[in-house]
Amino acid sequence: MTELFAAFGINWKLLLIQALNFGILLVILWKYLYTPVLKIIEDRKKKIEEGVQNADEAARKLAASDGEGKEIVLQAARKAEELVAEARTRADEKRQQMIVAAEERAEAILADASARAEEAKRQALLSSEREIARTAMLAAEKILRQKSA
Repeated sequence: MTELFAAFGINWKLLLIQALNFGILLVILWKYLYTPVLKIIEDRKKKIEEGVQNADEAARKLAASDGEGKEIVLQAARKAEELVAEARTRADEKRQQMIVAAEERAEAILADASARAEEAKRQALLSSEREIARTAMLAAEKILRQKSA
């Protein structure tokens, strides 16, 4: 084998020392370069995974809050419709009460006017009766004066 190495011009001692140097360099590079680089890559990978998880969680929260927001808007719209319906009902009740009150007031005014008219009629009749009685007495007195004269 030494003849084979000598035929190709290879010094086996030098080859062995170079292989040993290469092994030492490989161990040093493995320990001080490859392992830290792998650690940095792993750390970045974890950070990226956390970022993706956070983004997914944020997207879920956004979707949930969007759904909640829509539900709140729907509930507010329903509540507004209920309030409007309730206000309309109250307005109708108030309108009916006002109509009834106005009709009662109109009836009271009519009754009062009718009573006043009746009183005025009675007063006019009374006044007419007095006037007729007075006129009749004056006429009777005049007739009696004419007959006695």
